Amino acid sequence: MTAAARTAAGRPVVGLDLGGTKIAAALLGADGTVLARHSRPTPAREGAAAVLDALAAAATEVDPEHIAAALGVAAAGVIDPRTGMVTSATDSIGGWAGTPLGTGLANRTGYPVACDNDVRATAGPELAALRAEGEGHGSLLFAAIGTGVGGAVAVDGRMLHGTAGIAGHLGHVPSPEAAGLPCTCGAGGHLEVIASGPGIAAHYARLTGAPVDRLETVAARAARGDAHAVTAITTGAAAAGRVLGGLANALGPDRVVVGGGVPRIGPLYENALRDAFAAELMPPLRGLVPRAPAFGHDAAVLGAAALTTTLPLHRPGALR
Repeated sequence: MTAAARTAAGRPVVGLDLGGTKIAAALLGADGTVLARHSRPTPAREGAAAVLDALAAAATEVDPEHIAAALGVAAAGVIDPRTGMVTSATDSIGGWAGTPLGTGLANRTGYPVACDNDVRATAGPELAALRAEGEGHGSLLFAAIGTGVGGAVAVDGRMLHGTAGIAGHLGHVPSPEAAGLPCTCGAGGHLEVIASGPGIAAHYARLTGAPVDRLETVAARAARGDAHAVTAITTGAAAAGRVLGGLANALGPDRVVVGGGVPRIGPLYENALRDAFAAELMPPLRGLVPRAPAFGHDAAVLGAAALTTTLPLHRPGALR
């Protein structure tokens, strides 16, 4: 039986993954089997109430008979699982900061609801696998590098959440390569603005004076030998590797996992990140190599469902 399925009387659970463009939902049986799936666009420009309504509708689609014992939601933004609040967010979802995610969704669905940041939830299956190997222990450093740079940190088998749910936001660690560049959080010089997909594309534009539409355009030009494209990609990758290497020295993880869309552009990025990471490591860690995620597209909904077994449940009626 998986962590996602250990619910009262072996009943199923609902897992929801909320991103800026899409909501994914799944009903998971007591053995961890996905019994039903559904996806729909996120009404990101329509406000927080519309997003909560869409999440509730997605849960109904996968569990129309309301047989699930609980619902877990992995959401974009800084999520405090103890209060169930979205404590901070970018403008990818309008008006999302300050939303009572836990109780708001519980009141709409009737389920007890557990909630957390989407990257921490996605890292949950990785941590569960590591704990299984280490008899309940294991420390994990997980990075998700895509449109932004997110992360999760687990120490001695326990996922860290921190004040207001802020733990793991690796994109907002200072990076020398990003010095002087404004960050989406309002500060400057953070890793996200040089290592994310948009950050790499923006760096290429600074080098060439020619804006590009997306990271894949830069990757294609690098493959054709464009020196500026190669520089933009390797600079972002090396910046990420250095930050992760420094954090590894501070945290002593057993495993480092790097996922997200950016590493999938190919060996140029992966090799630059790994080389920079290795160069930072203290002697006891010199064998540690970043690896790709072991779980596929279902990781977020599986991790979301598993939240119902590890985090506080927010119950219907709290806002009525």
